[in-house]
Amino acid sequence: MKKFKSLSSRLVPIHVENIDTDQIIPARFLKATTREGFGENLFCDWRYDAQGNPKLDFVLNNPRYEGKTLLAGKNFGCGSSREHAAWAIQDAGFEVVVSSFFADIFKGNALNNGLLPVQVSEGFLAKLFRAVEKNPETIVAINLETQQISLIATGETENFEINPYKKSCLLNGFDDIDFILSHQELIEAFEKETYVY
Repeated sequence: MKKFKSLSSRLVPIHVENIDTDQIIPARFLKATTREGFGENLFCDWRYDAQGNPKLDFVLNNPRYEGKTLLAGKNFGCGSSREHAAWAIQDAGFEVVVSSFFADIFKGNALNNGLLPVQVSEGFLAKLFRAVEKNPETIVAINLETQQISLIATGETENFEINPYKKSCLLNGFDDIDFILSHQELIEAFEKETYVY
């Protein structure tokens, strides 16, 4: 996985609550088993009409909004447990999703795949939505080491929580297997001390 330490980015706002995984990546696209290619179908039913033409009123089709941080309403990633939702968000170029609440399974899938879910208070989320709707060039800074998200224009900052193990994995670019392999020498030393062959 790619290491993640910090990011300064514009925001792509989707001001909708209860966005479920079928809205993020519809079930008809789940046939593939590799992570590539899902980004073009991210929010497909909101993004394209029945003929496959981009809906100009949807934020991902609006050239005013760009960035590596997806800003979403409360209860993001609810619904089924598909890991493809995290894959699609990443494949579309996002590194962070900010919301005031994440479904647990989505949060786990995101962290396991190197996508950082930043959970903020409802008040701070509202400030972010207001800021980006007023100025699409609004930038936020996310620092994983200090666990802080900052609205650059005003200097307002909020801390966010993250599982310490998952934080360590993201900082080092480790998935679960990489983490175990990084301790190979310690494991081998333990085996030599513990077992008699």
